[in-house]
Amino acid sequence: MIGRPRLYSTVFSLGVQNAFVYRWNFFIRAAFGLIPLVATVWIWRAIFDARGSDVSGYSFGEMVFYFVAVTVVESLVSPADDEWQIAADIREGRISSFLLRPLDYRAYRASLFVSSRVVYAGVALVPLVAMAWWLPGQMRLPADGVAWAAFGGSLLMAAAIQFLIAFVLATLAFWVLEISTLVFILYSFEYFLSGRIFPIDVMPAGLKTVLMALPFPYELYFPVAIWMGKVTGAALWSGLAVQAGWTLALLALSGWLWRRGVRHYGAYGG
Repeated sequence: MIGRPRLYSTVFSLGVQNAFVYRWNFFIRAAFGLIPLVATVWIWRAIFDARGSDVSGYSFGEMVFYFVAVTVVESLVSPADDEWQIAADIREGRISSFLLRPLDYRAYRASLFVSSRVVYAGVALVPLVAMAWWLPGQMRLPADGVAWAAFGGSLLMAAAIQFLIAFVLATLAFWVLEISTLVFILYSFEYFLSGRIFPIDVMPAGLKTVLMALPFPYELYFPVAIWMGKVTGAALWSGLAVQAGWTLALLALSGWLWRRGVRHYGAYGG
């Protein structure tokens, strides 16, 4: 069923069109999403004023660019209510129509996820332009072709990890009536451990090693660290290997849960 590229390209196109149907909601949501970035910069300005010109190897300009890059990467890889939509399809019985069609539901949802991220890509340019205007000279790009390729691969895997985590959480709706508590608990860990609040570099070395074994830093921190040249050499390749491992593990887990869930769904008549 997955081998139907024209079918999923059509789903992708419909997803893009749907995003533009609600374009004002989309742009307002994207614009207000930049407000936490401004607050974060103010907080780190106070930290640098108190501690000096260097915090864990970051200058103030580098720290600002880190959070700008996090905002850009987040807009490119983070789901927008996908878990709630998938869970609603399961809970309300809408997946019955998908099970009767020649398509893979996970691939269908992935196509919609990618379409929304493509639309958000345009908004991602806003903080980069603002950064170039406010702190000229602090903008940076991956240093060479290898860094560009590593960043691109890491960005794709970060998107896959975030989508697959959302899909795994949503499939729990086959067995649990309300998944909101589970989503809240997991996303609370994700919010603090993905690099959204602080770079993982500021943590003590031992704790950083433990955190880098989890999937969360590979959602935001790791691709941004590659972009900024903070991860190079052996650390870069080992990090990509761990990120690939989590991607494959979540892919396998999401498929296993979906198959088990569909059998459970069919056994109880939807």
